Amino acid sequence: MTLDQLRVFLMVAELEHVTRAAQALNMTQSAVSAAIAALESRHDVRLFDRVGRNIALTDAGRRFVPHARGVVQQAMSAAGVLADLGSGIGGGLRVQASQTVSSYWLPPHLVRYRGLYPQVVLEFAPGNTTTVVAAVLDGSADLGVVEGSVAAPDLLVETVAQDALIVLVGRHHPWADGRRLGLADLAGADWVLREGGSGTRAAFADDLGRLGLDHAKLSVLLDLPTNEACIAAVEAGGVATVLSRRAAAPHLAQGLVAEAGFDLPPRVFSAIRHRNRHLSCAGVALLELLRGAG
Repeated sequence: MTLDQLRVFLMVAELEHVTRAAQALNMTQSAVSAAIAALESRHDVRLFDRVGRNIALTDAGRRFVPHARGVVQQAMSAAGVLADLGSGIGGGLRVQASQTVSSYWLPPHLVRYRGLYPQVVLEFAPGNTTTVVAAVLDGSADLGVVEGSVAAPDLLVETVAQDALIVLVGRHHPWADGRRLGLADLAGADWVLREGGSGTRAAFADDLGRLGLDHAKLSVLLDLPTNEACIAAVEAGGVATVLSRRAAAPHLAQGLVAEAGFDLPPRVFSAIRHRNRHLSCAGVALLELLRGAG
C-alpha cells in the first residue's frame, strides 16, 4: 500500500462518497475508485459496501481507519521534521478552528500567512470547539483555534484574541428597544442556541451559571448548527439567541436584528496544540502570527 492510497481511503471513509472525495482530493473519480480497488485487491479485503451510488464502511473498513490515520499522521510528522531540518519554512500544516473563529476572525490571518510562507501546504477545516479539541488530541490537526475555555491536560492552550458575546433578537422583538434585562427576563424567554459542543453555547452556559441561572432551565426551542441559522431564526420570529458580536455585526449594521440590553463578560479565542507532539516550524510561525493579531 502507498500513502496516497491511505489518504484516499481516509477521505472516502470520512465522506462516504467517491465523487465528493475525488473533489476534495482534486483527483478524478476513476483514480479514487482505482486506489480503493487496489487496496482491497492487494489485501483481499472489502473496505466498503457499495449499494447503488452510496457506499459505507464495512466492519473491516471501520477497524482499518485508525491504523490508516496513524500511518498518515506519522508520515506527515516525519515530513514536518525534515522540513524543519531544511532551510526555510515549509512542509504541511493542518489547522482546524471552531465556527465563529473560522468564519469571522481567522481567514484574513491565514491569507497573510499564506503570503508570508507560500511553500507551506496548509490544510484547513472548520468544526466546533469539541471537534477541534478532539482533532488536536488525536493528531489529525497540528494546531486548533477555538472560542471559550478548554480544559485538557494533554493540550497547551494560549489566548490569541478577545471576543464578546451578545444577546440578539429580531427587530420586532420586545427586547429590541434596548431595555435593561435581568435573569428573570432571560429565564422567561424562548431561545434558539448553537448546538452542544459549540464554544458559544458552552460560554453562555458558564456565564449564566456564574450569574446564578441554570442554563438548562432556559426554554430552548431549537439547537442549530451554525451562527447563520441562529440569526435567520431570530430575524423570523420572537426568539432570542447568543452569538459573537463579530458574527452578528453585518446583520446589526443592516438593522435586521438588534442587540438586547444584557451584558455578558468577554471571552477569548485560544490556540491549542498537543503538549507531547512536535509543532513544526510552519506551526510555530502561524502561532507567532496569531499572537500578534489580537
